[in-house]
Amino acid sequence: MLKIAYDPIYTHPLPEGHRFPMLKYELIPGQLLHEGVISTENLFSPEPLDEETILWTHDKEYWEQLRDLTLPAKEARRIGFPLSGRLVERETRIAKGTIDGCHYALQYGIAFNVAGGTHHAGINWGEGFCLLNDQSIAANYLLNKKLASSILIIDLDVHQGNGTAQIFENEPSVFTFSMHGANNFPYRKERSDLDIALPDGTADAEYLDILYRTLPGLIAQQKPDFIFYLSGVDVLKTDKLGKLALSTEACRERDRFVLEQCKINKIPAQVSMGGGYSANIKDIVEAHCNTYRLAQDLYF
Repeated sequence: MLKIAYDPIYTHPLPEGHRFPMLKYELIPGQLLHEGVISTENLFSPEPLDEETILWTHDKEYWEQLRDLTLPAKEARRIGFPLSGRLVERETRIAKGTIDGCHYALQYGIAFNVAGGTHHAGINWGEGFCLLNDQSIAANYLLNKKLASSILIIDLDVHQGNGTAQIFENEPSVFTFSMHGANNFPYRKERSDLDIALPDGTADAEYLDILYRTLPGLIAQQKPDFIFYLSGVDVLKTDKLGKLALSTEACRERDRFVLEQCKINKIPAQVSMGGGYSANIKDIVEAHCNTYRLAQDLYF
């Protein structure tokens, strides 16, 4: 069964002016339920994550400043959202949803988080609308619980996973792979184990060719026993913040290829949705929904 972490708090802890990009978190499950791709049985609502697990990844002082709402103003501005207790709770629930999804992935082969992909959060900083790094927290959870020993993080958001790269820069059990726009945020990038920085305007054929040539060999080389996939749809040509030029069809093919590689290699995969900022929210929702449709077809 395809299990999907979703909670209304994913959408509604923010002031009115910040809510448009978050509407997708309601619209994605709504569309999938409408189509009959999923039922309410597929959805689960995560609890807040405990502090001990957060501190396996994030610096204690940084976490306590988030928790107590005492983060210095300069650091809070770097995040981009007005800091609030509700926002911090949202991030802990997202991270717990990704961890819960790992357990479901170990059982069923794959699981999703409607939110997540908060890859700009580093060990001791938040940035770019990311406070806690959900997939990094979940990767450290798997390692600490001895549920995985070799992890591959595939980050295909248009923005480099700088926080993820920094968190695992000295961790040989986690291989970080980021394929992103060279000239997109963050402008100061960290070093992933493998970075592929694409020029502005990279379109369908070139993008897919690079992915086809890279991913199978990377899986064969690293031999991961768990994969995290960050499936941001801000690679679309219609995206307001991205500088790549993929069609919806190519974005769907990207996801099909990644999920097929996970399945044929029998590697459990947890998928977090990442970014998507097209002017027409229908473009965002359709591209994200394709990832779920593909998972249902491939796995179930």
